[in-house]
Amino acid sequence: MAIRLTYEDGTIRASGPEREREAVREAVPSDPILEYDPRSLVHRAPAFRYADLRVRLDERDIEYADLVFDRSFLRGLVSAYELRSYQQAALDAWDDNGNRGVLELPTGSGKTVIAMKAIETLACPTLIVVPTIDLLNQWREELRAEFDIPVGQFGGGVQSMEAITVSTYDSAYLKADSVGDVFSLVVFDEVHHLGGEGYREIARLLAAPARLGLTATFERPDGAHELIEDLVGPVVYRTSAEELAGEHLAPYDVKRIEVSLTEREREEYERNQETFVSYLRESGIEMRRGSDYQELVKRSGSDPRAREALLAKQHAREIVSNAERKVEQLGAILERHHGERIIVFTAHNDLVYRLSERFLIPAITHRTGTKERREVLDRFREGTYSRVVASNVLDEGVDVPDASVAVVLSGSGSEREFTQRLGRILRPGEGKRALLYELVSEDTAEENVAARRR
Repeated sequence: MAIRLTYEDGTIRASGPEREREAVREAVPSDPILEYDPRSLVHRAPAFRYADLRVRLDERDIEYADLVFDRSFLRGLVSAYELRSYQQAALDAWDDNGNRGVLELPTGSGKTVIAMKAIETLACPTLIVVPTIDLLNQWREELRAEFDIPVGQFGGGVQSMEAITVSTYDSAYLKADSVGDVFSLVVFDEVHHLGGEGYREIARLLAAPARLGLTATFERPDGAHELIEDLVGPVVYRTSAEELAGEHLAPYDVKRIEVSLTEREREEYERNQETFVSYLRESGIEMRRGSDYQELVKRSGSDPRAREALLAKQHAREIVSNAERKVEQLGAILERHHGERIIVFTAHNDLVYRLSERFLIPAITHRTGTKERREVLDRFREGTYSRVVASNVLDEGVDVPDASVAVVLSGSGSEREFTQRLGRILRPGEGKRALLYELVSEDTAEENVAARRR
């Protein structure tokens, strides 16, 4: 008697011929990942437990008919990439963990190359899930160039499936249950996105036994990375920009420059900050956790003073982020690095356009259309533009051309954001030494924000 494993609506069914189902029930011992359905006389497990279920059946010498993933189109898949030592170590660590787990490597270190080698090695139907259309297009172009085969696409108005298919997280969420037994390898690029409440269902509904997560910063402030470990696997390999700098990434320096507020800015900042702090003292909110800020937002819906405090905090943040002397300091940096390729990062779109107009720099924000953004980045890549200014839109999910200097005028306290921005200038080059400037308004709450992200 052989147990038959089948996929149905996001679950794996373990069953046998109808006349033998009672024998199947007795043959399969109780297990935390299996639930017995007495009505249909089958055992069920969530689809993402498929690999675990196979291991358990093998350990108990129980025969089973496996799911069949069609590999016919991928025989003889060959990549020309030669992995660097740390890339090979990362792939080996993933392979040693049963082809499951997360690789945490800095931006620019070649995570895509490692995934290409994993696809070549397993030569099985593969789904690559990415956060943006820009990354979707980038992956498809590289896959087609490397393997010379058709590459499918879910997203951007296209729904075409091939043996290797690239999808946005949004499209994968909509299609996961209908393609749950098609792919045996799934690659989650920027895997930290999988911690989002809806996106988790993608990994739960797919039966793919091989799972590879790629990210520069795995841990999430909300702790959802622990859920990702259950769905994809733990971090099996981790390295940092500091460890790779010099040999595999460009050596770099981070230079922090403190600027003072103007007299008018200081007066306005102190007034708004006092309004905010006074309310916190009176309300007992300590702002030590993200939930404390959410409590303030919640109260602002019904308490006018809470709303006043929230608006005052936002205004104080805008003052220090957009300080005039930061703009003056940026002008000096642009002059000092004349002829070098520079990316300027800010947290506010208004400042992006202000800087664009003042220094005649191409601007990219979420309002910038896909065609225009591509044109700006192409001209930046070819050297027509030597500098560009952007809001958070270039932090991740976009293929950004090589640069040697980055200037952070404002940002959050997120370590991920800082790591992504630093990674934009770390691609190696002969004689290159990257430099990141961090401009911080002195004697303000921005100093604490800068300390958190570092």
